[in-house]
Amino acid sequence: MQKRKLGKTLEVSAIGLGCMGMSFAYGTPDERDDRESVATIHRALELGVTFFDTAEAYGPYQNEELLARALEGKRDRVVIATKFGFKFDEKGALAGVDSRPAHIREAVEGSLRRLRTDRIDLLYQHRVDRTVPVEEVVGTMAELVREGKVRYLGLSEAGEQTIRRAHAVHPIAALQSEYSLWERNLEPEIIPLLRELGIGLVPFAPLGRGFLTGSVKRAEDYPEGDYRRNDPRYQGENFEANMHAAAAVRDLASRKGATPGQIALAWLLHKGPDVVPIPGTKSRHHLEDNVGAVGLSLSADEMNALDSALAPDKVSGPRYNERQAALVDR
Repeated sequence: MQKRKLGKTLEVSAIGLGCMGMSFAYGTPDERDDRESVATIHRALELGVTFFDTAEAYGPYQNEELLARALEGKRDRVVIATKFGFKFDEKGALAGVDSRPAHIREAVEGSLRRLRTDRIDLLYQHRVDRTVPVEEVVGTMAELVREGKVRYLGLSEAGEQTIRRAHAVHPIAALQSEYSLWERNLEPEIIPLLRELGIGLVPFAPLGRGFLTGSVKRAEDYPEGDYRRNDPRYQGENFEANMHAAAAVRDLASRKGATPGQIALAWLLHKGPDVVPIPGTKSRHHLEDNVGAVGLSLSADEMNALDSALAPDKVSGPRYNERQAALVDR
């Protein structure tokens, strides 16, 4: 597996593994299979994947525990990224954001315990907390670096000014945000800023929450509790328009003897050596398909054709509903 760097020195595999769906958001609890998820993590290691993404919010808590079980005896071979920044109600549901320094420390201690490790390789603020100055947030995170509990710092879904202010306090190694062929909101301002400051980009949902693979259903065909049931881009007329736009991915995949998912990931990998997508999966089959994108070459003409076919004006519907969009710092 090829290697890439986030920031100046954090080396990771060119593709990481997003572990969220193993415990959270996609499918229903009775559809999840921890044994297959652990086998998928083990297979990822065999294929050279070293970068594993989780968060306290995934479950909550369950995903970090699952990853720890899968990586028992293998900790020194991997880079673990996790996130803090939400608070939860008595039922474990998300109940807003909280990046107060005391809460950051509490969250990190919990993550260290659940991950069964003495350090977090990459610690993200999961969502910007507008009630706490980012200087105070990153200052607390930097203290954890000095204490040896964290190695590198990251932000998630942060805006331009937040990134600048955070990076002035302590180097930020990576920004994790949604970026894919069908979600290009980072291109006008954020990606140029990351390049200016030397910050890596970790795209989540690089397959358009599965839409770009071509094997998706309408929102109403997913069960209650599945994220896609409430995804605006899966609903009504948006679904039809987006299936039409994504046909370009499927057509190119057919011509190149690849899968649509591999085309979507290869497009991201061609966007720069500082881009490290983290496609999520809970099966070995899909993992192997995703990893196959690393060796797939796209010509300049093919890249341009994809850019045009899935330009922002060709994709229908917002990426988040109103409540979720309110948590994004832009």
